Amino acid sequence: MPKLRLPFPFGATALAVLFAALMPLTAAQAQESDTLAKIKASGAITFGYRESSFGFSYLDSNLKPVGYSIEICNRIVEAVKAELKMPAIEIKYQAVTSANRMPLVQNGTVDIECGSTTNLVERQKQVAFSPDIFRYNVRMLVKADSGIKGIADLQGKTVATTTGTTSFRLLREADRGRSLEVNNLAGKDHSDSFLLVESGRAQAFVLDDILLAGQIANARNPKDFVITGESLRTENQSLMFRKDDPAFKALVDRVVSGMMKSGEMEKLYAKWFMSPIPPKGININYPLNAETKDAFANPSSKGI
Repeated sequence: MPKLRLPFPFGATALAVLFAALMPLTAAQAQESDTLAKIKASGAITFGYRESSFGFSYLDSNLKPVGYSIEICNRIVEAVKAELKMPAIEIKYQAVTSANRMPLVQNGTVDIECGSTTNLVERQKQVAFSPDIFRYNVRMLVKADSGIKGIADLQGKTVATTTGTTSFRLLREADRGRSLEVNNLAGKDHSDSFLLVESGRAQAFVLDDILLAGQIANARNPKDFVITGESLRTENQSLMFRKDDPAFKALVDRVVSGMMKSGEMEKLYAKWFMSPIPPKGININYPLNAETKDAFANPSSKGI
């Protein structure tokens, strides 16, 4: 019987060549989830920031990202410098939205998102989170003279939500079979969603109450708006970064938990939510709630 001849030799040499060709790809894939190695090699870290999550992450008068979440990320960078023995690390900024924040973290464009993202167990399949830096209730913002007091009053109304958030789904879940008929208009960011109510195109804006408070504080006529209605859910905000990176998560957890135990986090909270903040010197005036006090006392990134 004649021997079958292959068009190329598939011996040990060929296997070695194939393995060598795959090694750079494997190394590159490992590098993608090794944030500390990425920072060491590039000398830089990229923060994802929000343009209008007032108090947490937004632009000041010089169009520089500032806020509570940004400051926590700055503390993390100081710890990274010490860990890597690097005297300086360049901080780069990448604007993100509710719709694109997770893909930009996953693909390596953003190393850590310093915004206002809810830590959901379902999201943990794709990304990782710090211990909760804030806990809040999902409610709705309406015009003060709207007559809207609760979910039932939304019958036949238009509700604004921000693209990429869980707000409308939570509203539907809270409806509990009452067959509430509402229209949904989606804004590209929180300021856009607020404008839908301010302009009369929507009658309510459903979101985290602390972010709604920030929108009201920055409105032209803050007294024209109120936060009302039952809580749709108590949620938790965390910093977001790539998953399967135990070294970076351990560093983030250490920094965030340390700030909570030392009392630094509570001081930072008072600075951004109970004091005048740039660019207009407005005070969001949102006292530390019981849920956030518990987050500071018992740091956790388990999600909901």
